[in-house]
Amino acid sequence: MNQWKIGDVKISRIVESEAIWDGTFLLPNATAEAIKNERDWLYPAFSNEEGKVHLAIQALLIESQGKRIMVDTCIGNDKVRTNPEWNKLQLPFLKDLEKIGSPRESIDRVICTHLHIDHVGWNTMLKNDKWVPTFPNAKYLLGGTEWDFFSRAEDPFLKDPVEDSVRPVIAEGMCELVDDKYRVTDEVWLESTPGHTPGHFAVRISSKGQDAVITGDLMHHPIQCRYPEWDDNFDVDLPLAKKTRRAFCERYADSKTLVLGTHFATPSAGKIVKKDDSFRFVLA
Repeated sequence: MNQWKIGDVKISRIVESEAIWDGTFLLPNATAEAIKNERDWLYPAFSNEEGKVHLAIQALLIESQGKRIMVDTCIGNDKVRTNPEWNKLQLPFLKDLEKIGSPRESIDRVICTHLHIDHVGWNTMLKNDKWVPTFPNAKYLLGGTEWDFFSRAEDPFLKDPVEDSVRPVIAEGMCELVDDKYRVTDEVWLESTPGHTPGHFAVRISSKGQDAVITGDLMHHPIQCRYPEWDDNFDVDLPLAKKTRRAFCERYADSKTLVLGTHFATPSAGKIVKKDDSFRFVLA
């Protein structure tokens, strides 16, 4: 677990899992050779010697003005998934939350940057063969545009996590549909970053002159700072996603803003810097 202080705000990283992946699973251009060509800044934190990429599935807990705010909720336990590595997991995510003094009952808000399978899983937990909200005292914040899209989806990849990890929370009256003008606290707000999904959000944090941003899935890996126009297999709108990634890098490059990559491997946090006609991600 890593923790950061942004002024008065504390951010904690809760890792559900980390793994080494073939980069082409996400990014067709991220071949082993292409990754090795960027070894000088990707290795060893974000790639290995064979040119595979390091990725994490994790949540970020923000503590701001008396609120505990969970950003994304990973894959979750007991969920039936077609990916065998994600099927019916039994991982200590909730125990890890307790270890940092934030049991599930203490969470006040849950932000879903978007509604993909690895960002909503711990929204619910299995109890007496029924999916119930994991965070019983929280308000779950979903993008209205995001919900319009996912609530109509018939593709099982999009529909299944909604059925077991979103609709049960909505049925309990615990969700609020929000837009990119929504402020969770004076120090935490949402930023529209569409393309990966129609209503995707990043999350901005600012306190006492210090700033941070949580990417969500507008990018999965630091290599996308170097190549923001590379295709991503899971972007629903490829041209818009590429435009959003480049604009994000332009906005935060060479600034004081700490960038926390939702899928970036340990240590996950760093800065975007301009280099040549593109960008790099450097560890903080």
